[in-house]
Amino acid sequence: MAANQKFGGLGVTHDHPIQAVIFDMDGVLIDSEPIYFEIERSSFAHFGAMMTDEEHHSYVGVTLESMWQQVLDKHQLTTSMEDILAYHQHNVMKTMLAHPNLKAMPHVERWLSWLHEQHIPIAVASSSPRALIDLIMDKTGLGRYFELRMTGEEVALGKPAPDIFLVTAEMIGASPSNCLVIEDSRNGVQAAKSAGMRCIGYRNPGSGNQDLSKADLQISSYDELWTLKETLPFEDKSPILSELRR
Repeated sequence: MAANQKFGGLGVTHDHPIQAVIFDMDGVLIDSEPIYFEIERSSFAHFGAMMTDEEHHSYVGVTLESMWQQVLDKHQLTTSMEDILAYHQHNVMKTMLAHPNLKAMPHVERWLSWLHEQHIPIAVASSSPRALIDLIMDKTGLGRYFELRMTGEEVALGKPAPDIFLVTAEMIGASPSNCLVIEDSRNGVQAAKSAGMRCIGYRNPGSGNQDLSKADLQISSYDELWTLKETLPFEDKSPILSELRR
């Protein structure tokens, strides 16, 4: 475990307890990044963009539009953005719908169930399109846990801008300083910190070589986070939790 501050890295404060948890989806709730990498590699090759691993990993966490705009500019592709997105999104949806190994990250459901028991609102805030979020939430069975699903399509600027997290906090009814974000990418961590939120960096090898150093805390599994749950500054909302803190 790596932490940037004392008390588990997230700070123990009575003024700003954690009242809501916001999850990224890909690489955090499901280990889907390796699948996307393969789909994207195929699309990059189709349109003639020769991609290094370093460049490819830099796009983790951003919207499809942002990724492809950067690829278009850098590789001077002549195909229109409209045609590229139509081709790529069709491949993504077809592949994800048919993929046999779409399942939740190990032990994440135990964590989600515990948050529900403590009456702590949780949300998904993902750069993926809504159709893909809904597909994955339904196929993995995780959709039942989330009060809110926010997409990069619904905000002005995608990650690493803070917009998606600020809008999510507003819709949940929580102050940004009372929100905890779980992210697996440099872009996502930057967005959370720019929003004024505490952030756990999930070190997922499938997400590539991501710099999570700006996160308040880094973990490698939900088992690791489970062992820390009683030390995290959640707002007490149940008699059982209050008793555990005494």
